[in-house]
Amino acid sequence: MDEDNKTFFSDFTLTELFTNNKASGFLFSIICAIFFMAMIANGVMIFLIHMDPHLHTPMYFLLSHLSLIDMMYISTIVPKMLVDYLRDKRTISFIACTAQYFLYMGLVGAEFFLLGLMAYDRYVAICNPLRYSALMSPRICWIILASSSFGGTLDSFLLTPITMSLLFCASHKINHFFCEAPTMLRLACGDKAAYEMVMYLCCVVMLLIPFSVVLTSYTRVLTTVHQMKSAEGKKKAFATCSSHMMVVMLFCGATLYTYMLPQSYHTPIKDKVFSAFYTILTPLLNPLIYSLRNRDVTGAFRRVLARCQGPCGGTVGEF
Repeated sequence: MDEDNKTFFSDFTLTELFTNNKASGFLFSIICAIFFMAMIANGVMIFLIHMDPHLHTPMYFLLSHLSLIDMMYISTIVPKMLVDYLRDKRTISFIACTAQYFLYMGLVGAEFFLLGLMAYDRYVAICNPLRYSALMSPRICWIILASSSFGGTLDSFLLTPITMSLLFCASHKINHFFCEAPTMLRLACGDKAAYEMVMYLCCVVMLLIPFSVVLTSYTRVLTTVHQMKSAEGKKKAFATCSSHMMVVMLFCGATLYTYMLPQSYHTPIKDKVFSAFYTILTPLLNPLIYSLRNRDVTGAFRRVLARCQGPCGGTVGEF
């Protein structure tokens, strides 16, 4: 019994991303810069949407919560990794690993559901514009947020107890930079069939269903856009939809590889690269994609900047 308890609750050792001593300092600087840029970019996006009345629409309301989720889940992984590098410490306690696993699974799941429902928003806006205000009312927007949060939380509550109750008898060295589900599964021994079945079902619900909603919505959107006679209308529709599609493809591609591809196709290096892409790079790329390719956001930035400079410079930006 004591040996079992020791196996269950012993600390884990993370290999992290900083394995090459010569390049570790440079890589640390890059990841540190990405983290702070992601926090600033998403914070600015939330601030602009809150401050500018032109962005008080369902699409930007959902986008502000997407930015909030990005800020939260990059914060569950990167700060510890950076602090551990500075302290030259690579261990993580069983409780901390469980908390990290629970938070990141819930946040990633919530983002997946939210991306799918944001595609529905674009479908309604382009294919049913006359009913948009009714189909995307404030009440519906809050239901969308509640549904995405519930889906992510349910995923965490299902998978975390099963994963962390496994007997990690092989090794407590995690060949990864955080406590990710497939990596934790490889550490476990004994019968894992029940866990693998639950994991597969959760992945189908969490990944494939939102991705199917995105594909269905944008198939209808592209059909409608193709039938538009206005060149300006086509251009604007493609601009807003292409931004969302880029975000979906970047995020979904990496997570589908991680959770849906058979383990025989995985290697530690590939796992780290794909995981770094959707946990570190995507939170930075999301606000950049939406801002650089969106006139509404860049216009809001100029208006808010003019408003802030107004009291000092004696002029106030026009709205």
